[in-house]
Amino acid sequence: MATRQKIGVIGGGQLAWMMAIAAKRIGLELTVQAASPEESAVSIADRVIYGKVADALATAELATHCQVITFENEFVDLIALQELIDNAGDRKLLFLPRLETLAISVDKLKQRQHFRDRGIPTPEFYSVDTEVELLESAECLGYPLVLKARRHGYDGKGTWVIESEIDLRLAWESMQQAPAIAEAFIPFERELAIIVARSESGEILTYPVVETLQTNQVCRRTIAPARIDLAITQKVETIAKQIVTTLDAIGVFGIEFFLTAKGDVSVNEIAPRTHNSGHYTIEGCQTSQFEQLLRVVSGRQLGDVTMVAPVVVMVNLLGFENATSENSVYLNKRAAIACFPNTYIHWYNKKQSSVGRKLGHVTVLAETHNMAIDISDHIENIWYGNQTNG
Repeated sequence: MATRQKIGVIGGGQLAWMMAIAAKRIGLELTVQAASPEESAVSIADRVIYGKVADALATAELATHCQVITFENEFVDLIALQELIDNAGDRKLLFLPRLETLAISVDKLKQRQHFRDRGIPTPEFYSVDTEVELLESAECLGYPLVLKARRHGYDGKGTWVIESEIDLRLAWESMQQAPAIAEAFIPFERELAIIVARSESGEILTYPVVETLQTNQVCRRTIAPARIDLAITQKVETIAKQIVTTLDAIGVFGIEFFLTAKGDVSVNEIAPRTHNSGHYTIEGCQTSQFEQLLRVVSGRQLGDVTMVAPVVVMVNLLGFENATSENSVYLNKRAAIACFPNTYIHWYNKKQSSVGRKLGHVTVLAETHNMAIDISDHIENIWYGNQTNG
């Protein structure tokens, strides 16, 4: 199959920014559909089409500049994209992942139904469209439970851990009674994740299983490889391959898991794109998740996913105040972090900082988990104060 040289990306944030860096490295032309000139990828992409992610007219223009289109996030209008395909005529419009895959993976109810129907372990769940269904689901599940909007949730947005009927009603109102799912709360011991790539030929490669450490439902740290035994690793890899195979998924996917103290593994969510839990792969693996996605959509061979160091830890640099992202506090903290050995800072060049906003990340390469976690603790102490997540 001839390789495609011109790639389009719907979305212009930090994931597209890191993809644009990888595209230059392997000689591909990248055009991004960005909502504004302030988005991270605008400064580095070969071409920019302006329009929000769900703007199908902007996507139609994007399509004139590329041979294949992929995605930075899940906020797309699938109906409008299908209409673009239907109206493309002789000029084929190719989206990877395919829209059929996205239709399942961007909707948390459809995700859960897909997993359940194929015997993939996932928490017990109920569809919630009415107040009656909301209260019935709580009666079946008991408290605590988890309420999630079916679409458009990320970094804890659209997700609530519910302890009582009062909390349940408040959450339901705060999400404006949007279509949701209620699911069993899993008393997990660890949260795990894996990046998996699948090519058009059906070849599958899995990156190492990692641990993700969360604060307020936002990933704060990723530890690769996860501190788990081989049987758990193999279980996660098997489930990941089953998911992308049953979805006929083409691209790179981030899959999140719960691990209980008893060793039970269940799928939390799947993201049909590159994922925060895979940022460590830029320096930590032979082929980053961003280059891997470009390899898939351009029709190239999949790249080597082995790690280049025994242990890699990624620390997210989240905003801790409302200010410009280039204020002196952030600059001084970044300069202090840069002094650590085998440490790499990625700063997303966002114009504004807000509390909890992802502004960048740091990758640490080390010989042991203890060494990597010790350096990561120091980095977090510099950035956030005396708080550690090791």
